[in-house]
Amino acid sequence: MEERKINNRELLPIAKPFLKWAGGKTQLINKIKEQIPPNIINNQFTYIEPFVGSGAVLFWMLEQFPKLERAIINDINKDLTNSYLTIKNNVQDLITILKKWEAEYHKLSDNEELKKKYYYDKRTLFNLRNSNQTKQSALFIFLNRTCFNGLFRVNKKNEFNVPIGSYRKPQICNTKNLLAVSEVLQRVEILNGDYSNTLKFASENTFFYFDPPYKPLSETSSFNSYAKDKFDDNEQIRLKEFCEILDNQNHQWILSNSDVKGKDVNNNFFDNLYASFNILRVNARRSINANPDKRGKLTELLITN
Repeated sequence: MEERKINNRELLPIAKPFLKWAGGKTQLINKIKEQIPPNIINNQFTYIEPFVGSGAVLFWMLEQFPKLERAIINDINKDLTNSYLTIKNNVQDLITILKKWEAEYHKLSDNEELKKKYYYDKRTLFNLRNSNQTKQSALFIFLNRTCFNGLFRVNKKNEFNVPIGSYRKPQICNTKNLLAVSEVLQRVEILNGDYSNTLKFASENTFFYFDPPYKPLSETSSFNSYAKDKFDDNEQIRLKEFCEILDNQNHQWILSNSDVKGKDVNNNFFDNLYASFNILRVNARRSINANPDKRGKLTELLITN
C-alpha cells in the first residue's frame, strides 16, 4: 500500500473511501480523469462534489491535483455527512469506539446467534438517533462494514433496514485510513442539503463532479434509497436543469449515471435528456446484487459539457 509522511508524523496510506458504497467510483476514475478539462487542472481551481457518497473521486482529486485550491462536498444523507465531519474533527474518539466494537464483534464470530443480536442491537441504537455525533457516526460505519454487501438503505421513516452480512471477521476499524482521511478532510468544506445549494460556492474556475443516485436498470435494482426521499425521474430532470445552469455560467462538470439503454435499447431517457451535451458510455462492474450471477460487467454513462 502506498504511504506518505504527513507533517513528519508516522507514515499514513493515501486516503481511500472509509465506506462500502453502492456505485462507488474507484473503478471509473481513469475514465473520469480522461474527461477533466485541461484548463481546470492546469490552473488553481475549486472542486465541488454535490453527491459525495463514499468519496472515491474526492480523495483521488485531493491526491492528484496540487492546484486544487478549495474542495466542497455535499450530500443529502445527514448520517453520511456527519460521519465525514466526525472523521475530520474527532477521529481519535471515533477510532476508540470502532476498535472496541470490532474486538467485541470478532469474539462472536463463531456464535451466529450472539453475533446477530450484537448487530441488530447496534442497528436499533442507530435508528433511535439519540447518540452524540461521534457515537452515531461510529454506528453508521459499524453497520456499513457488517451489513449485507455494505448496502445503505433506509425506509420512509429514515430507519436503516439492511440485514446482517455474512462476513465472519470484517474490518470495522481501519485506523491508518481513518487518520489519512481525517488529514485530507482538513482541506474540505462539508455540507448537508440539496445539491443545488453548492452553486453559491463556485468560483471562476470550478469543476463539478456529479454522482447522483442512479436511475434503476429494473424495478428490483434500485439503490436510490440513500435518504428517506427517493431520487426519481423528476429529480433526474431537475438535476439536468441544474447542469444547464452551470453550463450557462461557464462551469465545467462531469456527471455519471446508469446506462438504461444498455439494459433496454429502446430506453432513451438519458440520451434525450442530455442530448445537448457529450455522452460517453464506459465499462463498469455491478458489485451489489443479491444474486451473484447478476453481478458483473455493464456500461455506465459519463456525461460532460
